[in-house]
Amino acid sequence: MTARTCLPWPDKRLRTKAEDVAEITDEIRAIWDDMIDTMEAMPGVGLAAPQIGVMLRLAVVDGSTKRGKAVRLANPEILHSSIELREHDEASPNLPGVSAKVKRPRAVTVKFLNEQGMVDRRDFVGIEATSVQHQIDHLNGKMYFDRLSKVKRDMLLRKAKKLG
Repeated sequence: MTARTCLPWPDKRLRTKAEDVAEITDEIRAIWDDMIDTMEAMPGVGLAAPQIGVMLRLAVVDGSTKRGKAVRLANPEILHSSIELREHDEASPNLPGVSAKVKRPRAVTVKFLNEQGMVDRRDFVGIEATSVQHQIDHLNGKMYFDRLSKVKRDMLLRKAKKLG
């Protein structure tokens, strides 16, 4: 298990839709382990495989205070979103040094393949709901700043360029 390097923005893979995972294998479990190590090293509350250059629909989310409770998701899909929104400051290790407030549904129900390869369904609320939605965006080739107005997005990218 190893913390991997996150791709630097604007790597094209960050704009590419990830491939579905056909089955959960030991190789997939090893990728998840590396993703958790990478997430812990940031530290962050989630990570999607494309962020480390693995173009598979894999994500990990851990919003627990003690850590070590990461949910491993393959092919996650949002089935239901709450009407109530929650604003949270979002960032990405792919574009370090900047963040922005993003409004997303406060709660979501997600269907995914779990570690055993079984179809699972789980409700995520609060920070974990924000994180799982953020990771699914990554799996679809989207970044959190795509949810900002053009003016805010341009300002954020200019600031990131200056820092880089």
